[in-house]
Amino acid sequence: MNTDSHARVVAELLARQPEHQIGPSLARIQLLVELLGDPHRSAPVVHITGTNGKGSTAIMIDALLRAQGLRTGLYASPQLVDLTERICVDGRPVTAEVFDDAWEQIRPFVEMVDDQQIDGLAMTFFEVLTGLAFAVFADAPVDVMVLEVGMGGSWDATNVADATVAVVTPIAVDHTEYLGATPAEIAKEKAGIIKTGSIAVLAGQAPDVARILVERAATVGARVVAEGIDFSLLDRAPGVGGQVLRLEYPGGTVEDVLLPLYGAHMAHNAALALAAVGALHGDRAIEAEVITAGFGDVVAPARLERVRTSPPVVLDTAHNPAAVAATLSAAVEAFAFAPLVVVLGTMRDKDSAGILGTLVDETDHLIVTQPPGPRAMPAEELGELAQGLFGEDRVVVRHDLVDAIEAAVALADESGPSAGVLLLGSVALAGQARALLVTASDDAATVIPTVAVLDDDWDVPDVLDVTRFGGRDWGRDE
Repeated sequence: MNTDSHARVVAELLARQPEHQIGPSLARIQLLVELLGDPHRSAPVVHITGTNGKGSTAIMIDALLRAQGLRTGLYASPQLVDLTERICVDGRPVTAEVFDDAWEQIRPFVEMVDDQQIDGLAMTFFEVLTGLAFAVFADAPVDVMVLEVGMGGSWDATNVADATVAVVTPIAVDHTEYLGATPAEIAKEKAGIIKTGSIAVLAGQAPDVARILVERAATVGARVVAEGIDFSLLDRAPGVGGQVLRLEYPGGTVEDVLLPLYGAHMAHNAALALAAVGALHGDRAIEAEVITAGFGDVVAPARLERVRTSPPVVLDTAHNPAAVAATLSAAVEAFAFAPLVVVLGTMRDKDSAGILGTLVDETDHLIVTQPPGPRAMPAEELGELAQGLFGEDRVVVRHDLVDAIEAAVALADESGPSAGVLLLGSVALAGQARALLVTASDDAATVIPTVAVLDDDWDVPDVLDVTRFGGRDWGRDE
């Protein structure tokens, strides 16, 4: 494994326009996939959008499909540590070698699109990575693609693919500079993944949001499968290492499903995932043993993941008020830390005041820090905002994450055996913490910067044959 080579590839990709600066158009990605021979049409697509829960729902859908013996391609974002995490085949990130070779093979076609300067732009980082994922999945090949939207829906690069099943998780307010200021405005953009012939599987939504999604489905002739009507979380109870669920979907009712994740929000995501997989299979009943095996195989790093035991440290990626509220409720239920020490770092474009307001009543000590990257809110600025809500005595500012974790662990140690630490506020912060606290020996799926540690155990050539992309029709028979 050439770590220097992979680092160069990552740097080259990251030098493109970043994914948080959107060039709202499908024209560039459309041209790329045409040049590659339409790899996005090589398998049925389950497409997932929404504000919160997209990643965990995608992981669950992927696990359920694999439990049925299907070979899956999962495209998710953002990564916690390394770009390879975004492109998974059969539940495992592709190796750095496969990732780098795929980039070398599609690079000439990307450069051809760059030369066009469509809307005055070269291809963005997210557009290139999306095309790379399609190429890898087509060459594997996979039976089903599970695609998580990066941002929005209509003009997200993943929307060049037409969903067989379009899944919409709960919609709240985030990315207001691109998507709109209200859930209803945001819903209009996210509804764009519902296409003619799709099955729209909808999580429970506010009435104005639900109306927009259903109207879109009616306009394009998509069938709707809705939470509370066609599928439901019937019951849940905390269990060892997660929770036990009772789920209803169009194929029937399944009992005693152990989900190794915490919180009511994850239980609802599980119901949504099962309904999506059922819809893909024509609402036929799925064997209960397959369902329980699929959910039992779910691994969702940094979703209330305990990465240290004494005192306990738990990581989560929640980064907007709605997600933080769900995570905090789940943490209180699952861990009952007393006192609760929170380590928080946010990005400047997020609702930091709203996040702090959500945390203030349940948090005993707040350690403010700073995520990596230029978008980060400076720790001192976040600390000043926090002190206005929490008071100076409850807030500690530590710019460096290592110092912040040490301070939080020290506070928890001093506070007794029931104390614990919850770290959240940014995916980048959770990834940085996970790279510090989790090693490959702890978790076989861990990727250590800047290389993947996984073996390539799926059937794909060491070097992708570029002639198999250009001009080839990867599409299914019509």
